[in-house]
Amino acid sequence: MNKRRERPAARDKRLAQGGRSTSGTRPLLVALAVAAAVLVLAWLLAPAARAWGTRNPILLAYLGLSATTFVAYALDKRAAMTGQWRISENTLHLLALAGGWPGAMLGQRLLRHKTSKRSFLRVYWLTVLLNLALLAAWQAGWLP
Repeated sequence: MNKRRERPAARDKRLAQGGRSTSGTRPLLVALAVAAAVLVLAWLLAPAARAWGTRNPILLAYLGLSATTFVAYALDKRAAMTGQWRISENTLHLLALAGGWPGAMLGQRLLRHKTSKRSFLRVYWLTVLLNLALLAAWQAGWLP
């Protein structure tokens, strides 16, 4: 017999909701719509980024990482609501540190996800500050 293992807290939440998620696929659809919009925007901005020179394609990297991070937040939110295995907080933090923190911020606000756990938010804001410090150091020529 193939039984799906479920964490107790997720099982209790699912059972309290009558055995299924009340949100359906809305977070996933929102994530996909935002990711598509960001990709279209990046495609439209690509010629301008090439015209600006070698340092400005970083904007495209931030857009791509932000879209990826937003989708990760949406998938994690969906997994939390349906009692499935989640994306680890370390993965979410690494995506934010790599440059996806604007997408993480958008995911936190639009999806109302990861907004009440203070320890998570402290590390998140540390990744934002560290990312901006590294970006500033790179722009100043202190990093290769």
